[in-house]
Amino acid sequence: MAFLSTDQRELYLPLMEGLLEDPPWQRFLANLLQRTGARRAALALAPPGSAEPGLTVRADAARAASDPPLDLVRLAALGLFPGIAMRTARVYTLGEMLDFDRPAHLGAQRAALGAMRINHARAVHVAAASGGDAWLLLTREREDLGAADSALLAALAPHLTAALTVRAALGRAELRAGIAESALVLLGIGEVAFTASGQVLAADPEAERQLAFSADPGPLRRLQLLPETARALEAACQALTEASSENRRLIPLGTRHLLLRPAPSGSGAAVIGVIRSESSALPANAAPILAAIHGLSPREAALAIGLAQGETILEAGGRLGLTPETARNYSKRLYAKTGTSGQAQLVARVLGSLAPLG
Repeated sequence: MAFLSTDQRELYLPLMEGLLEDPPWQRFLANLLQRTGARRAALALAPPGSAEPGLTVRADAARAASDPPLDLVRLAALGLFPGIAMRTARVYTLGEMLDFDRPAHLGAQRAALGAMRINHARAVHVAAASGGDAWLLLTREREDLGAADSALLAALAPHLTAALTVRAALGRAELRAGIAESALVLLGIGEVAFTASGQVLAADPEAERQLAFSADPGPLRRLQLLPETARALEAACQALTEASSENRRLIPLGTRHLLLRPAPSGSGAAVIGVIRSESSALPANAAPILAAIHGLSPREAALAIGLAQGETILEAGGRLGLTPETARNYSKRLYAKTGTSGQAQLVARVLGSLAPLG
């Protein structure tokens, strides 16, 4: 099949750019409809390790606006797209998906297809080792799709496979980032990625909440700082760009500090900044988690959490309705159950446990 410049502009580039769309590949499907003259297009996506599509993206031509919904779940249940076993990268016609060996079943298939105004179709299945599976479907009601349409789907198959691989890699990276951010938020920690000149490349939600940002000429931002602090940040970022990984710099921000370190090699950033909130409050689930770890009663765990948040034994006990003597007795039991020998060790044990991440 001849490679057309319009294919690159209207199909191959949207296939890559569609990775960032939500849902993905809508413009690609719309352009594919126009390129082939199909009535409908559907792209069913199954994540790695699953044979069942978890996401289906659809596109309809204007003439299909009043058509009944394209019910892929019903079609799959009847052994049609995407439920039929399809070899990868091979383009199938509708006739190849029908079950001619079982007349009753064939009748049910034709009835479902007729209800959805599908009389002709082409479909291709692709699979990426780490990216899952995708099934691409084109349908028409009257005239059949031609050899050129089948050739186009066959030509698109390897590109769709590559796009699946990239989408899966992006998804895993996003998942890892989300996992890390969710834990840091519980600790009141935010992170910012800087260029060598102190411009902000990226900031996680907690850093966005704790810090102020201002626009900079171009696509990047800067932290909104006093002039002398901004100069100190820029100088520190420049110095850390060529420094070894164990180097650190502190930038005063009022009563707090921004901790700077060299960014990991290959990250695209020069420096990573870390900010932490001044709140010592632990999450609501901290006490039950601590109780489960050390076999504490609810009040013992609540007392330990109070001590970890800066209260004295008497203050924490009073908040829990305990007399001074009872609070002291509870603290002794806490030391025994947690294997600590005093309040300082107990606080360190609590803050070093999973309780702050509850």
